[in-house]
Amino acid sequence: MRSGDGTAGIWRAMRSWRTASVALLSFSSGLPLGLVWIAIPDWMRASGVDIRIVGLATLAQAPWSFKILWSPLMDRYAPPVFGRRRGWAGLAQVALFALTLLLAGVGDRPDAPWVVLALALAIAFASATQDIAIDAYAVDVLRPDEQGVVVGARIAIYRAAMFTAGSLAITLAGRYSWPLVCTGLALAYLPMLLVTALAPEPERVPAAPRRLRDAVWLPIVGVLQRHRALEILAFVVLYKLADNLAQSLTRPFLIDRGYDELARGVALGSISLAATLTGTALGGVFTSVIGLGRALWVFGALQVFSNVGYVVLARSPTNLPLMYAANGFEQLTSGLGTGAFSVLLLRLTERRFSATQYALFSSLFGLPRLVSGPICGAMVDAVGWEAFYWFTIACGLPGLVLLGRFVPLRARDLPAEYEVQPAPAALRPVREVVGPGLVAGSAMLVAATAAAALLAALKVMRASGTPFDFLAALGAVVRPAEAGDWIQLAGIIVMAAFAGLIGAAAAATRPGRQSGTRSV
Repeated sequence: MRSGDGTAGIWRAMRSWRTASVALLSFSSGLPLGLVWIAIPDWMRASGVDIRIVGLATLAQAPWSFKILWSPLMDRYAPPVFGRRRGWAGLAQVALFALTLLLAGVGDRPDAPWVVLALALAIAFASATQDIAIDAYAVDVLRPDEQGVVVGARIAIYRAAMFTAGSLAITLAGRYSWPLVCTGLALAYLPMLLVTALAPEPERVPAAPRRLRDAVWLPIVGVLQRHRALEILAFVVLYKLADNLAQSLTRPFLIDRGYDELARGVALGSISLAATLTGTALGGVFTSVIGLGRALWVFGALQVFSNVGYVVLARSPTNLPLMYAANGFEQLTSGLGTGAFSVLLLRLTERRFSATQYALFSSLFGLPRLVSGPICGAMVDAVGWEAFYWFTIACGLPGLVLLGRFVPLRARDLPAEYEVQPAPAALRPVREVVGPGLVAGSAMLVAATAAAALLAALKVMRASGTPFDFLAALGAVVRPAEAGDWIQLAGIIVMAAFAGLIGAAAAATRPGRQSGTRSV
């Protein structure tokens, strides 16, 4: 596709009801996130609830982390109305409407924090289910020339909804009341349900997996059967690593460099938000114009080397224009990379298994954010800010190296052999893949447990100044005492189970010892 064709495609995409419906549904995704992550903890603490109970509200974030567990159900089964993708989204929106309305009923009851926590967890579960359905719907319904345009619009509308249900809700509740605000948020799901009902079905509706086992197994096998599959999965983890590392400690960095609350608020609030949204929108649009391959290269290099601005800032005395420029440029390039990368995830996802595969890719993409904070804090404490930001740049290079493995530097688009391919029928039998699956799962269990203990030990060392004690931290991981520790252990077990599944799937895709291999 030439540049002119790409521009024409952009205008066609902007007039499409498909793109409009996918973008508008992002508002329904952002509302519960702002409510659960921002508004509910603020509401509970302002009502005088014990800080220990308020801390438990963060556990309501767990469904977003574990949504891959029930995504195969949404590939396998279809609700009775609206089709497979829109049907699940509609059911989730009805649940969100009802649950948020129930939350309004306890809005003046600070003596019922456990009811609020239970409702928050239920809202998070319904929201994560809705996210799976809407992401899968985007994969199924969008044409390739529409994907780039939608990416930026989805993130902008999503952020607007988070602000509405988070910061704006807190402000309005202070002026009016929480029951009134929660009622308004509940009613906001009704027009979203109308959008879901009127949104078009995909032009091609793939057949659902025949069995639940197929819905769990075949999506992973389909990913691993592609050329250089493991390198692609590693790329998904590493492409945004430099960004994740740099952004994990931006606020402490600015504090250490002497910037006051107002300067930090402008930089991390207004400038960061505007630059990220602008970058994501431009990244998606320019991906359609210049092609996905070129966009991944150009924006990937920019987001890695934009951290040089923080290196300069670490060497300089307090300088507001320089700080605003460094932060804004880094956020802009991060948004550009996110725009191109989001299009890549849509292209890598097979429509038949779009719920499970997109959840898998997004989970891998989010891994670096989970571990970056404690590691980066310990590194800054050891080597200082300037060396740390040089380190983040170095960490971005492996992602570019992996990109070169499957997208040549001058390639306009993703080579055809990496696009979604139909799964071949012949796979190695079960008895030949159980062993590799157990080995992979056991290795992940040991590695994840050790990593969690390492991060915990580093955190304790930095917070209290006590010596590094890995064994004590390891004991705390395997013998959880609090709810958050149990969630962490559950996450480790889930990671190990999926690593075992991936290991077995990787073994199943290898040629059998005989030509007559049987299907798993």
